[in-house]
Amino acid sequence: MSQSRLFLSPPHMSGREQSYISEAFESNYIAPLGPMVDRFEESIRDLTKTPNALALSSATAALHLALRVLGIGNGDIVLASTFTFIGSIAPILYQNAVPFFIDSDTKSWNLDPDLLEEAIHKAPSKPKALILTHLYGQCADLDKIISICDAHGIYLIEDAAESLGTTYKDKQSGTFGTFGIYSFNGNKILTTSGGGMLVSPHKELIDKARFYSTQARNDAPHYEHTEYGYNYRLSNILAAIGVAQMEVLEKRIQKRRQIFEWYHETLEDIQEIAFMPELNNSVGNRWLSTLTFANTSPEKIRLALEEYNIESRPLWKPMHLQPLFKNTLSLENGTSQTLFETGLCLPSGTQMEYDDVLRVCSILKKVII
Repeated sequence: MSQSRLFLSPPHMSGREQSYISEAFESNYIAPLGPMVDRFEESIRDLTKTPNALALSSATAALHLALRVLGIGNGDIVLASTFTFIGSIAPILYQNAVPFFIDSDTKSWNLDPDLLEEAIHKAPSKPKALILTHLYGQCADLDKIISICDAHGIYLIEDAAESLGTTYKDKQSGTFGTFGIYSFNGNKILTTSGGGMLVSPHKELIDKARFYSTQARNDAPHYEHTEYGYNYRLSNILAAIGVAQMEVLEKRIQKRRQIFEWYHETLEDIQEIAFMPELNNSVGNRWLSTLTFANTSPEKIRLALEEYNIESRPLWKPMHLQPLFKNTLSLENGTSQTLFETGLCLPSGTQMEYDDVLRVCSILKKVII
C-alpha cells in the first residue's frame, strides 16, 4: 500500500475559516467588497506597518495596477528579476512595456545589484521601474538595490508574493519600495485560494489603484467612466479565509523554518548538496526548502521522489530562457541558469512532521549515494 502523498506546499487552514465565512454569509456580503475585505486589509497594514493596503484578486493584478498607476506604458523599460515566476513579468506585457531581465547573485539567489547598475547603463532608454522578486521567501540585497534605484530615479516595486512575513533589518519585505505585492494563491504560506494584496506608503497611489480595480467607476449615482479599469477586487468570502489565515502567520513561518532546519540537519553531511542561502540581516519565511546538487541530476531525484508519491519541483526556469522572451533584453551571468539546471524544491507544507522530512531525505540519499 502506497504512502499518502506529500505535496509541495498544500493549503493549511487555521480552523477559524468556516466561522468567518459563515459570518460573511450571514452579513449577505457575497459579492466583492464587504467587512471581511476591510478586516483583511487591516491585518496586512498591522503586519507590515504600511498605512495603505488593497485586497485584490491576485498578486499579478496587484503588479499590473502598480505599473498602470505609475504611468508605465508603451515602450517603457521595466527592469525585472529573471529568476522568477511568469506572474511577475506578465503585467509588463499587459502595459505594452519592455522587460529587461537581470540575473541573480550567488549569495541570495535574488537579483544581482552589480548587474542592476550595469543594466541601467546598457538600457536603450532610461528604465522606469524595477520589479524585484524576493525568491522562495528570501529577501534580495535591499540596501544596495534601493540605493541604486534612488540614484537613478527608478521606481522600486517589490514582488513579495513568496515572502509574506519575511523581514530585512526587522522590516517586512514588500515595504521598501513605492509598491509591494503579496500573493495568497493556493500554494503560498497563507492562502485565500486565490488573491493578492497591494501595499504602499503613498495613499494617493493606492487610491488610484483602488479606482482602477473597480472598473474605474466615477463618483456618480449611475455608471460614469472617464477611464477604463478592471474587475480586480477580492471577494468578501475569500477575504474571510484571509482573515483567519493571517491569525496564524507567525506559526506558519516558524514551522516552515523548522522544516528547513530538519532538511538541513539531515542532509548537511552530503557535500554535493547546497541549500538556498539567507542574508545575514534578514529572516526569511522559508516558503519552500530549496537546494542544488553538484553532480546528481535534479530530474533524476524528482522522478525518484514521484515513485514514492512525493511531489517536488524544479527551480524556476529563468525568464530570459523562456521561449516567450526569446531576444528580449537581458543581462546574464549564468547564475540563474545554473540554479535551474541543478536545483529542486522539496515538500515544505506546514502540516509535515519530522518523519515526513526523513521520508524525503531517505530517497534523496539513495539516489545520491
